[in-house]
Parts: sequence; C-alpha cells; structure tokens
Amino acid sequence: MLRALAAALLMLSAASISRAQPAREPASPRPIVLRAARLFDGKSDALASPGVVVVRGSTIAAVGAGAAVPDGAQVIDLGDATLAPGLIDAHVHLAQERTDDPRKDDLDELRASIAESALLAADRARRTLLAGFTTVRALGTPHHIDVGLRNAIARGAAQGPRILAALEAIGATGGHCDSTFFPPRMAQKSPAVIDSPEAGRQMVRQLHKYGAQVIKICATGGVFSHGDTPGAQQLTLDEVKAIVDEAHMAGLRVAAHAHGASGIKAAILGGVDTIEHASLVDDEGIRLAKQKGVYFGMDIYNTDYTQAEGKKNGVLEENLQKDRDIALIQRQNYQKALRQGVKMIFSSDAGVYPHGTNAKQLATMVKWGATPLQAIQSATVTTMRRIGFGEASTRRRSRSRCSSTALVPRRRRSYSRKASARNVVCRRKRSAPLSASAGPSASRINSSKRATCCAWRRS
Repeated sequence: MLRALAAALLMLSAASISRAQPAREPASPRPIVLRAARLFDGKSDALASPGVVVVRGSTIAAVGAGAAVPDGAQVIDLGDATLAPGLIDAHVHLAQERTDDPRKDDLDELRASIAESALLAADRARRTLLAGFTTVRALGTPHHIDVGLRNAIARGAAQGPRILAALEAIGATGGHCDSTFFPPRMAQKSPAVIDSPEAGRQMVRQLHKYGAQVIKICATGGVFSHGDTPGAQQLTLDEVKAIVDEAHMAGLRVAAHAHGASGIKAAILGGVDTIEHASLVDDEGIRLAKQKGVYFGMDIYNTDYTQAEGKKNGVLEENLQKDRDIALIQRQNYQKALRQGVKMIFSSDAGVYPHGTNAKQLATMVKWGATPLQAIQSATVTTMRRIGFGEASTRRRSRSRCSSTALVPRRRRSYSRKASARNVVCRRKRSAPLSASAGPSASRINSSKRATCCAWRRS
C-alpha cells in the first residue's frame, strides 16, 4: 500500500514539474550543403559553376553558384560532378512490367494476389528512384495500388519517387482500357468503363473520391489490346468534354491515351492537358495541340526494347511488325511536332519495358530531333509545369516539401555521401556537356524520410 502511494506521489510530482517547465522546441536539423563542380538548374542552357544546393531539414532552401552557406552547415563536397534536378516521368505503370509475352503477363497478373502486386510495385518504384526519377505520374493502376504506394512513400515506409496517381484509366466498353482477354461467360469488365458523358462525370468523381490526383482516359485503341486497332477512336467528343469538365472542376488534370488522328483531335478539342503516345497524329492535330497549348508525351523508346526481346519471348511476327510500323510513324511525328513547336513532356510508358531504365528514352529523343537541353528539360521543368506538380491539388496529399536533386558525376569514381533530403538521388553521365547518350547507371541508395545515402560503384 505504501509503495503504491509513494509511486503515485512520485508520478504527480513529475507531472507538476513537467507542467512548470516550458516545453523545449525541437532542435532544428543542421543544414546540409551539397557542393559540386557544376550545376544544371533545368531552366538555363548553361551550367553554373560551382554547383551549390542548400538543404534545411526536408526542404531544398537554395540552389545556385551564389547560394550562401549557412553557419554551422555540414558541407559535402562531391568533387568533379554535376548537380541537376531530379527527373520526372509522366507515364509509368508500376503495377506491371511487360516481358513482350502479353499472354504470360496477363496470366501472371491473374495469379498474383493484390498484396503480391503491391509488393512488386514497391520494388519497381524503388528501382525508378534509383534511376534518378524523383516524381512519376502513374497512369493506370489496378486495385488502388498506386494510391497505397504513394501514401507509404510519403510516410517514409517505402522507398520511391513522389507519385501522382490516376487509379484506373477511364475507357469505353470493349476498348483499350477495358478487360478484353476473357470470354463472355466470365463477364469481365474494367472498373472504370463508361459509355456516356454522365457516366464519365460520375467516374471522375469516384476516382477523385478514392485518391486520384490525375485522370487518364483512353481515347483510342492500343497496340497490345485485343479486338481493336491503335487508330480507332473510342470516346466521343461529348464524353471527353464531360470527363475533362468534371476533372478540371475538381482541380485534376487529364491525360489522354491516344494513338489515332481522330481520337487525338477529339481529346484536344475536349480540353485534355496531355496526349500520351500521339503516334498517328496528323498535321491538323499538331496545329490544334500548339493552338490549344496541349503537350505531347510520346514514348518513342520502348519499341527498341520490344523489338529486341519480343521474338525470344514468343511474340508473333505479325505483332512485331505492327509494333515496328507504328513506332516508325510515331518517331517521325515526334520529330515533326517538335519542329512545329508542340511542347513535349517525358512519358516513357515504363512497365512496357523494365522500370529503372526510364532514362533510355532521353537518347532516343535526341536521335529524333531534340537537343540535349530539350530532352533534359522535358524530363524536368517542362513536365513539372504541365502535370501540375507543386500545386495545391497535389501538395495536399504529400508530406514531403523537398524538391529533388540528382548527382551526375563527370568521371567514374566512388562517392559515399549523406544528405537529409529524402529525394536526393544520384545518376552518372559520361561527360559534363548536356548529353542524352548515356543512361543512368545503377547506384545504391539507403534512404529514410530524413536521410539519403548515395554510393557510387564502378561500372
């Protein structure tokens, strides 16, 4: 009894002392300064020297050659390297990874539980981050996996880029974004199928309710879908307008999968923000895109992968030829649209080819007419502006306030550095001038919500 009374008195005494003393403010984290030989800010066509990035807690506070070094900061000298913004990929599918054997892929997806699919998506997100991509737009993911993964990354429970999630893509019955590989007796239907303008409005509201930050529509057929052709229009102009109107009212932007010319023009006239693929765009479609300020996201690299790996994975020659035919036209139209002033975002369609190799598209963009600066800007400032990254509609679902920085060493050497910004990501290139000929090498990152360790390995 006496012991219990003494314990109670001790607890009351401790409580009164704690109330009497003012609460201590949490100590501010020590500022970290990253210093390198050069810095590319994503806007200028010149490299700044030296490159300086100031990090305070989870925020990049200052960037540039003249950025002041705070008193007491930890200065990390990265030597003969180039600092650059983290890359952005505006079109990925984290819940899938194609092997160019569509039947096997579909069977594997059927067999996998939702939990297994989510864990596989987390691994792909991690690989994407290691490749230097600190923000992605997930355009079409089943079972809300992209929303769950986005939230886990924001909490620091998983490693990966910031994710702007679309959930399921909206499409027509029997279209590219419907489930078309099953017989009628199974009555399979994709969850975001609509067949009228009002159904489109309702679907936008439903997707927004469950966490969508962007809306994706399938305005035409696709290359690997069953029972349609890439050029066939699949949503009416009225359906597109209704979806876009509802999405924009909710502060969401709209990306349209569109290969065929008529579907591209309907999507542009309907008010979408980006056209994904734009393979068979005609001169009128290019003119409309420029006039309306619609950006193209043309995935012009992935055919290199599908053509190299498809045959050994059992893809029929007729399908490979179809892929070759549309790819050449798409690349020629990319070149034409770029020359005529259509702005290009970086959309790789990763998932059709392996995640973590997203940046291979940069070299293809340069090969087909982009300058190295245009290619890098497409994956940084141009895509950032078009997808709405940093605006209130996307910030409210992400706890991280930190911008992104990539480290691009000029020479092959080993670095092991720490920084408190969660999304400081390392990439290697072979030379200092802006060149898209070299993709990112694999690097090792051990990251937490407050710290990232970048270690360079010889390759």
